[in-house]
Amino acid sequence: MARWDPGTADRLRKAALELFAEHGYDAVTVTQIAERAGITRRSYFRYFPDKREVLFAGAEQLPPAVAEAVFAAEEAESPLRTALGALVEVGTQVTRLVDPSPERRAVIASSAELRERERSKGAAITAAIRDALERRGTAPELAKPAAQVAAIILGDAFDRWIDADGAEEFRVYLDAATSAFLRACGGTFT
Repeated sequence: MARWDPGTADRLRKAALELFAEHGYDAVTVTQIAERAGITRRSYFRYFPDKREVLFAGAEQLPPAVAEAVFAAEEAESPLRTALGALVEVGTQVTRLVDPSPERRAVIASSAELRERERSKGAAITAAIRDALERRGTAPELAKPAAQVAAIILGDAFDRWIDADGAEEFRVYLDAATSAFLRACGGTFT
């Protein structure tokens, strides 16, 4: 096997999900994951820094991608609309980088530690949106709530995408989440 076999990370994710389903997240060790995937414990850490990250690999690429898209987005009638327009562009990266499997979602839901990790990943995306809006010249008192709402809509779109097993382009779910938000706000926002 090559020193950096490109399929190893996928084998590790598959092994981890199997073991987490069989024994629960807390009961599984990195050594068990590595052995199930056919590599050494030491080799595991070439792919993931800790046990949690096997479930979140790729997520670290989203905040910079979101920030770049928001900063480069066409000007819209409001900071929120600008951010949402950018998120449409980033949607394909979300679907490429994040595993939508029900097994992964179940493992995360079963562990307070993993739910907290997921929240911290979401907070990084919110901060990236806020920072990019501010770099565009949006006042901080507008950038912060616009980023928070955009991140909520993105999270809702992501949940819709997962629930539908990614049957359609991510844009469809982002549009549906935005529409639901608008209805919840009485139909309009700028």
